[in-house]
Amino acid sequence: MGLENQTLVTGFILLGFSDRSPQMQWFLFAILLLFFILAVMGNLLIFIILTVEPVLHTPMYFFLRNMSFIDLCLTMVTTPKTLVNFLAEDRSISFLGCASQMYFGFCLGNEEFVLLGIMAYDRYVAICNPLHYSTVMSNKRCVRMAVGSWIMCAVIQFGQVIFIFSLPFCRSKVIHHFFCDVPAVLRLSCMDTYWNNIVQLILSAIFLLLPFLVILSSYIYIIFTVLKMRSKDGRSKAFSTCSSHLSVVTLFYGTAMLLYLKPGKSTSDDRDYAIFNCFVCPVLNPLIYSLRSKEVKEALGRRIWRKMMFPCRQ
Repeated sequence: MGLENQTLVTGFILLGFSDRSPQMQWFLFAILLLFFILAVMGNLLIFIILTVEPVLHTPMYFFLRNMSFIDLCLTMVTTPKTLVNFLAEDRSISFLGCASQMYFGFCLGNEEFVLLGIMAYDRYVAICNPLHYSTVMSNKRCVRMAVGSWIMCAVIQFGQVIFIFSLPFCRSKVIHHFFCDVPAVLRLSCMDTYWNNIVQLILSAIFLLLPFLVILSSYIYIIFTVLKMRSKDGRSKAFSTCSSHLSVVTLFYGTAMLLYLKPGKSTSDDRDYAIFNCFVCPVLNPLIYSLRSKEVKEALGRRIWRKMMFPCRQ
């Protein structure tokens, strides 16, 4: 109990990128600040457009709006503290602050994986069973799937954080990362973390591999269905509706699997992969969907460009 109280008072120290040269630190600060601004502006813009534009009130864009909200919140969880640590000599984070950062970060991240799986299923129903699409993907069912996934991620992640932060931390308080990542925090415990690592691996399999299997199976059926289409335009349109989703899946899953499904303990090299997930992906996601979606581009033109050109026009 004394160790836990001591940890609660002293907290941790986020090493961040302090082991890099001053010039590199300033360069990283400028780049990550730019990514932060672009991520906030891009995801906020997509979220607003998908909310106010009635044409985009479809299941696919409903889940995309959820994803924009997740990316916006995920950026706010880790980035401000990371940027402050570039400028401050004190890189400490409280015990509660570290637990909160871990909880919200992984809760939002896991929810994004689940959403990617749901969006793949949505594309499967739209292409393979178009006559039943309005019934299978009704508004009520979409809301239930979204709310259910949020509750599942919130409850499971809460249990994991409690499990991790009930451990005594009697080793170095320095976290070799720019945020409170699970593997990096577990390395600081003076107890055997074998079961914590097993739980982490199981949860990674649940939130990474299960949605990935849904995505993979959905696109296998989609590919076979599209190849059977006689119309070349129909095949092109079907593939174009899936291209944005596939691009985001490739980006997000690639680095996440390198981080959480690899054997061995966390290393400082994990920061490079985490940068891509925490900073680059939230910037690329709205760009990919806005540039590759005709409906989103048209909505942006109606709601933004015309108001800029004709501010007094209703």
